[in-house]
Amino acid sequence: MADSFEHLLAELSARFSGLLFDEVDSEIDAALQALTRFFGTDRASLFELRGDSSGMALTHSWVRPGLVRTPTDESIGLKLRWYCAQIRAGTVLNVRSLPDELPAEAIAEREEVLALGMRSHVVVPLEVGGSWVCAIAMAMAERERSFSEEEIGRIRTVGELLANALHRRNLEREVRELLRRLRAENAYLRSAVGGDGDGGFEQLVGKSPELRRVLELAAQVAPTSTAVLLLGETGTGKELMARAIHARSKRAEAPLITVNCAALPASLVESELFGHEKGAFTGATSVRLGRFELADGGTLFLDEVGELAEEIQAKLLRVLESGEFERVGAVRSRKVDVRLIAATNRPLEHEVRKGSFRADLYYRLSVFPITVPPLRERPGDIPLLVWEIIHRRQHELGRHIEHVSESAMQALCRYAWPGNIRELGNVIERALILSPGTELRLDAFIASQTPLSEISERADAAERSHLLEVLERHHWRIDGHGNAADCLGLNPSTLRSRLRKLGIVRPHRAIPVDSPVTFRERP
Repeated sequence: MADSFEHLLAELSARFSGLLFDEVDSEIDAALQALTRFFGTDRASLFELRGDSSGMALTHSWVRPGLVRTPTDESIGLKLRWYCAQIRAGTVLNVRSLPDELPAEAIAEREEVLALGMRSHVVVPLEVGGSWVCAIAMAMAERERSFSEEEIGRIRTVGELLANALHRRNLEREVRELLRRLRAENAYLRSAVGGDGDGGFEQLVGKSPELRRVLELAAQVAPTSTAVLLLGETGTGKELMARAIHARSKRAEAPLITVNCAALPASLVESELFGHEKGAFTGATSVRLGRFELADGGTLFLDEVGELAEEIQAKLLRVLESGEFERVGAVRSRKVDVRLIAATNRPLEHEVRKGSFRADLYYRLSVFPITVPPLRERPGDIPLLVWEIIHRRQHELGRHIEHVSESAMQALCRYAWPGNIRELGNVIERALILSPGTELRLDAFIASQTPLSEISERADAAERSHLLEVLERHHWRIDGHGNAADCLGLNPSTLRSRLRKLGIVRPHRAIPVDSPVTFRERP
């Protein structure tokens, strides 16, 4: 018997020596099967003690065919509290007659052994580096049995071999996860640098009183960790404002992670925000860190936060209140330190009254609201913005603009800009492409704009004319890349709202491909 055990131990030691990261689980399963054969038992299980509230987890199990299988369970310690307490105390549980010999307080444990059909078992705590980290269990199903001290010693010897392999695997997993997180953070940072630069307030172009008031508010809140809600129409520069606040904050050295809530399919929002475990759903072939984990220690910017579904709103509220969340498919909670900046072009107070947005989440987000003014309310900033866009884009487009005519600049300043700065950028970029010389040439629809007066009807007429021209040019297709909303720099829903407000009606000859909405003239 002793010789055969030495042979078994030597064979297992050889198999676990230099084992690759992704081979550990299958080798532990094979070792448990070999143990049951050697000791003549019906079950063998390996438990891992957790440092958090879940207590311990059943990580590996082998069961003789024909018996009730024991699926791995990340939170079994929450159910089997008496077992968990004994294991953490280093107590060997050698029980000959189950469930009779279990103490009265082991209520859940009695139910468990009855459900699995156990007659006897032994549970041996395992040490790694002087700490109890695992436990190995052997069980009988058809007869009672008391395990000898020699058998318990041998079970412990093999168990410590498995526990050390599991411990090394976990350390390597942590290192890999850290490297994955660093790579993801670097990718986000490279994307940010390639887009909007470092994002200080100097990136926000303009000297108007309206913009200065907003910048003063942003400068006051930036050094704090207070949540900020940026309000304003599409294209006003809310993301640039968020980057500026982050750049002036105490978290500036940590990452700023951005999420466009409107651009994510509803089925993927939870995974994007909170991450997922391997096997959490079809296609989840590996662990993925969510945006909250990537932003740990830094800032998370949720653009179009009003588009979040109600169930995600509840989980977002929990993170704001406690910093805790779970990855999709996980039981163990994780904790992060994230400063949240949210933005929306929707009237959230109205959404709260309608019941489509949680009131408690709204109050958590709107601790410090900042409304970014639309471009039509700060026309004095338009010349500065025009030249900033020219200088930023002309080299890439192979142009060298030295002059913008006074009539062209006046037309730009008079226009209502429903798409705000984003639309202005699109117009100037298009003008750069059409301007081979040193003077900027504007599209006909801008150059021919009727001068706007203080009367809102005239402003509406100019905007209506522009929108009709764009819609006609795109055959009244609103959604999709390169179509009307994309050309204007607007969300399709925002464009449809503007069409309703202006009473724009689709001509009968124009058959929309993508919009079910019928716009009617206002009375």
